[in-house]
Amino acid sequence: MKSKATLKQIAKELGVSVSTVSKALNGSPEISEPTKQRVQEYAKLKNYKPNVIGLNLKNRRTKTIGVIIPNILNSFFAKVFSGIEKVADENGYKVITCISNESLDKEINALEMLSNGTIDGFILSVAEESQKQKKFDHFTSIINEGTPIVMFDRIATEVNCDKVIVDDFESAVHATEHLIKTGCKKIALLSSIDNLSVGKHRAEGFYSAMKKNKLKVDDSLVILTENSDDFNAKIGGFFIKNKPDGVFALDEHASVTAMKLGIQNGYKIPQDLSIIGFADGVWSRRMTPSLSTVSQHGPEIGEVAAKLLIDKLENASETVSYTTTTINTELRQRDSTKKL
Repeated sequence: MKSKATLKQIAKELGVSVSTVSKALNGSPEISEPTKQRVQEYAKLKNYKPNVIGLNLKNRRTKTIGVIIPNILNSFFAKVFSGIEKVADENGYKVITCISNESLDKEINALEMLSNGTIDGFILSVAEESQKQKKFDHFTSIINEGTPIVMFDRIATEVNCDKVIVDDFESAVHATEHLIKTGCKKIALLSSIDNLSVGKHRAEGFYSAMKKNKLKVDDSLVILTENSDDFNAKIGGFFIKNKPDGVFALDEHASVTAMKLGIQNGYKIPQDLSIIGFADGVWSRRMTPSLSTVSQHGPEIGEVAAKLLIDKLENASETVSYTTTTINTELRQRDSTKKL
């Protein structure tokens, strides 16, 4: 007896998406006649038997987008969400949000819970634990079942889907070079997100800029940790012992902590110590002096991600193609850096 083919297997063999196969087998007018014929003939040849309940679920549009964010306290994710919600609202879509809380299991549970006919597609940023363990099969399974995903900021390069990113490497090069151009020579690199892909790319940008400008990186001026508790434990006597004249901090926690400790230890900012942070949160503007930062344009990232997903949902293509969109960052110069 011949084994039955699945939608996923047929899609792979014919080089089309699972949703194209599903629609072709259902006689959808969205699919061209030659493609319908090709899919239907191949399915018959491979003894495909449709799961009627499953097909009905997949073809029923809910006009709802599932958004999974890793951390509710991070102002960057809140800004991205505002962009997603704006575009969803303009296009008549509702949004359901889940927080993975940086957990692989919670991320998997959220995907499974919402993909069961509740939503049409996902917009998400990958949880810390998933990145650390390099576990991304749960994303691929959802995509293969015909539910599109758009990833933003923290992405999994191994997963074929649309992605919206900022160029963390080039942004870090630009920020570091700004410190160098304003006269900094002993530049500290501080991070509490070294376990994340974005943290690693930013650190690489810093090292590249220092090398390009023929400045030696002093290892005693580098603190790379994986969370804020470890960072706090290591930065204690940092400014008394090491005397940096510049700081490039790769996340908001590291930049805010560095600013506070620098001031407590008698540094005049920016005369004695210039600081640039990454991610333009509330603290950056409210601190005294205000903090110069690399702004990631969170709302724009959210808008682009939502447009990509809605376009995929409403314009079913017979061939599968994915794009990676890079949003430009902006160095916002405030009072913690010298003016060029």
